[in-house]
Amino acid sequence: MANERMNLMNMAKLSIKGLIESALNLGRTLDSDYAPLQQFFVVMEHCLKHGLKAKKTFLGQNKSFWGPLELVEKLVPEAAEITASVKDLPGLKTPVGRGRAWLRLALMQKKLSEYMKALINRKDLLSEFYEPNALMMEEEGAIIAGLLVGLNVIDANFCMKGEDLDSQVGVIDFSMYLKDGNSTKGSEGDGQITAILDQKNYVEELNRHLSATVNNLQAKVDALEKSNTKLTEELAVANNRIITLQEEMERVKEESSYILESNRKATKDRTADGHALTEARKQLKEETQLRLDVEKELEVQIGMRQEMELAMKMLEKDVCEKQDALVALRQQLDDLRALKHELSFKLQSSDMGVKQKSELNSRLEEKTNQMAATIKQLEQRSHLELELKRERDRWSHSHQRSQENKKGTKNWLRQDGKLKIQEENAKVKQPQREENSVLPHKSPSGTQDEQEQLSGPGNAEMCQLCQEESSRSAKKNICKNCGGIFCEACSANELPLPSSINPQRVCNRCHAQLIQQYSSSPL
Repeated sequence: MANERMNLMNMAKLSIKGLIESALNLGRTLDSDYAPLQQFFVVMEHCLKHGLKAKKTFLGQNKSFWGPLELVEKLVPEAAEITASVKDLPGLKTPVGRGRAWLRLALMQKKLSEYMKALINRKDLLSEFYEPNALMMEEEGAIIAGLLVGLNVIDANFCMKGEDLDSQVGVIDFSMYLKDGNSTKGSEGDGQITAILDQKNYVEELNRHLSATVNNLQAKVDALEKSNTKLTEELAVANNRIITLQEEMERVKEESSYILESNRKATKDRTADGHALTEARKQLKEETQLRLDVEKELEVQIGMRQEMELAMKMLEKDVCEKQDALVALRQQLDDLRALKHELSFKLQSSDMGVKQKSELNSRLEEKTNQMAATIKQLEQRSHLELELKRERDRWSHSHQRSQENKKGTKNWLRQDGKLKIQEENAKVKQPQREENSVLPHKSPSGTQDEQEQLSGPGNAEMCQLCQEESSRSAKKNICKNCGGIFCEACSANELPLPSSINPQRVCNRCHAQLIQQYSSSPL
């Protein structure tokens, strides 16, 4: 019951809101053919019927909200005019039709909210018609009465004489209140996914409610069919009873005529026994009383037959209405199932979109990490380039120093006036220097042998740089690079060389070449 009250209250909110918005957009007086207005009256009828106590009649239980609405004229005197107008309408034959007409007239007067508030405030009077947990007895009824105040901005005009309010089927068209999913081209964000899930849950609850309603209606139809069959059987029995009574009445008439004839004969024969006459009169009186009883019973049976025929017609009409309502509900149930399938498909599409976005975010994060690693590598490379540039600057500075040392050596040789002899000796020893420059740390043994043969024991040993004799010198200075003989003054100075070369075993000229060679090497 709580769920039903909540659903009816939500439907009333949607109906009132949609009616006000559509009426303001329309900008004219509303009539009875306006679809949102018709749905509003259907929703109000369901709200007034919720939790209504059933009254037992000859045709079964009857639930009508006309009884509570009649109480309004006792609470609000202005409502007496509406009640009188409803009762004077010629086309209304049922309490349901009167209740529907009362709602329309109250809306035309723009006092529907005032009447409903006055009715809801008297719970002691409503308890006669409603169950304790009905919508009109709970807080939801007061909320709906407050929402009806907004309908005072609507102008409505209804013609009650031409409308058939008794036979209308009060079925709520839920498709008017469901959101249209075709107007959007895709769901973006968590808000739209939440809205789709809310719609899905609402459709499932509505589907469950409609299924229960269809089952209840089907059970009612089955009960009506059984009752119809039972009434048909009772009608057949009553017809047989009527035929039997008619036959008995004919027989009694024949017996009465026979008794009358016998009495006539008895009157002629006055000599007959008086006791027999008395018995005959008594029997005639009994037969006459029996005939009257049979006629009364026949009249009662005829009246019951007429009532049963009328009840059969009303039951057939009610069955037809229930079947039409059942067809309409099944159609709406199919529409809701299709809408539920569509919403499920959209939900799956939304989940796929969210999954794709998460994958795209993960890819972007990976690319960001890769770019960060690349930036770090570039920073390291720039640092290495800076270090390499510094190393190149140091190397160029060292190379410049070696060039300056080489030029200083040449200038020193020219100042002594012996550069010409050095160049001639260099031309003579050029092949040996090219060969020995490949392996500077090895001693050219062939060159030493030739030098020893040329010098011999008796030859004077001349310095190839200063051209002075060195035969008297106890120590022979032979260059390990070019193989020439040099004096002590022309031997290698104390410039830095690799550890594998002894500076005292190389001449000044080869020493300068070795320094230039090692300074130009990348290692």
